[in-house]
Amino acid sequence: METYNKKLIVITGASSGFGLEMAKEFAKDGYPLLLLARRVERMEELNLPNTICRKVDVTNKDEFEGAVREAEAKYGKTDLIVNNAGVMLLGDMASQDPQEWKTMIDVNIMGVMNGMQIVMNDMKERKSGTIINLASIAGVQPFPNHGAYCASKYGVVGLTKVARSEMSPFNVRVISICPGAVSTELLGHTTDQNIIDGYNQWKESVGAVNITANDIAQTVKYAYQLPQSVLLREVVITDTMQDA
Repeated sequence: METYNKKLIVITGASSGFGLEMAKEFAKDGYPLLLLARRVERMEELNLPNTICRKVDVTNKDEFEGAVREAEAKYGKTDLIVNNAGVMLLGDMASQDPQEWKTMIDVNIMGVMNGMQIVMNDMKERKSGTIINLASIAGVQPFPNHGAYCASKYGVVGLTKVARSEMSPFNVRVISICPGAVSTELLGHTTDQNIIDGYNQWKESVGAVNITANDIAQTVKYAYQLPQSVLLREVVITDTMQDA
């Protein structure tokens, strides 16, 4: 195994939005990367140095762990995992297809739990490391048509707190990042066009139009690059003009 100046960073959901911007930000600072998503070609197009790109379903723990161990064999143990992969399928709870609920729970919660468990024991042994979970402002307050999405993101916030209490005695940081409305591909997952239109109108009405995915990426990088003894436990980050 070659020696690298920086330690390995694993990012899920790295083919678009926050994950893509994180990949670019961390690459600027010379970190070796493992980028995971369903659309591997989107990650490979970045052509980042010291980067492995793999097509992985985060709900498949064996597949997920296999990719992490492959990267660790080359770059050393994971120092940071960003559990960013997620889906947002908005819908009215009285009429939404329950399969959409299941998809959100599986990806947004089980995917995060898989990622954490894959790295936890090594981090505890080394008494170092950072886990960053992408939750949402919808994980700390409710929004109409966000029933199962809120359930999943409240779940991420809750499980992050439990993981933090379990890992802090081992000097391992566990952080939840809770973004507000940001323009990414996430809304495109929703199947009800009326809800999509209503969400966009709401976003315009509250003024959440200037914050970018790169702003979130820079926030994640800042939280990680603080000293290991400094923990930003939970960060809620929104457009300054978002008032809800």
